[in-house]
Amino acid sequence: CWFYDPSAKFGRKMMYVNYLEELAQYVNLDQLIIPPQVIEHNEQLMLKNKKNLPTSPPQSTVTTPVGTTQFGASLLFIKENNNGDAIPPIVRQCIEFLDTPDALETEGIFRRSANVAVVKELQHRCNQGLPVNFQGDPHIAAVLLKTFLRELDEPLMTYDLYDEITQFQALSKDERPRRVKILVLEKLPEDNYQLLKYIVQFLSRVMDRCDLNKMTSSNLAVVFGPNLVRAPPSRGMSLSAIGPINQFVDFLFTHQDKIFII
Repeated sequence: CWFYDPSAKFGRKMMYVNYLEELAQYVNLDQLIIPPQVIEHNEQLMLKNKKNLPTSPPQSTVTTPVGTTQFGASLLFIKENNNGDAIPPIVRQCIEFLDTPDALETEGIFRRSANVAVVKELQHRCNQGLPVNFQGDPHIAAVLLKTFLRELDEPLMTYDLYDEITQFQALSKDERPRRVKILVLEKLPEDNYQLLKYIVQFLSRVMDRCDLNKMTSSNLAVVFGPNLVRAPPSRGMSLSAIGPINQFVDFLFTHQDKIFII
């Protein structure tokens, strides 16, 4: 199948993919209405492809990450292997690279995709404790930051907070500031709070340049909502939850100076 990439200002705007899993590298599938026939066809293709693959001997499964692992690990594990620092090294490296005038003013930052193979290779190098080079491309650093958040073993806004976040739209406008402040300051674990504050305060500087980078609070909320908030695995993400999640994250970004303790 193919999809149109409106952010591709130059070069190809038409992207071709074979499976939904490949499409997920470019767009958030939770935000799409995918017909059952497409899902069934995709499953049939995947099954057919799996049958045609050569068999290989079974490999042992490594369940314990090495000390340098960051992608797919827990915040506690990363902190324990990072001299007690609650900010993961790869997050700090991405944000320090992006927190420069040239990167902050890049149009479509956090909305444009990056080369999937390059991102995978950088993830692998990071987990091995090897140096990571963004090749001077802000989009690579931006995608890597989103990928780190998406692959945390538990979302930054924890599973315990999911129900409260998805009920955000039901709160009156007068009630929202107090409830969000309680959620962030009192219910969020301390390490999660410190990392969220670090990321959101950086994103406020991205929003300050929205006249150039086109990344308003609402645009950033659409991008970061699914990466910060995820449904517990036993329930799965509901399409009806996307709106409340994005609205909550938008409120968080817009009012960050009143929510976080300086």
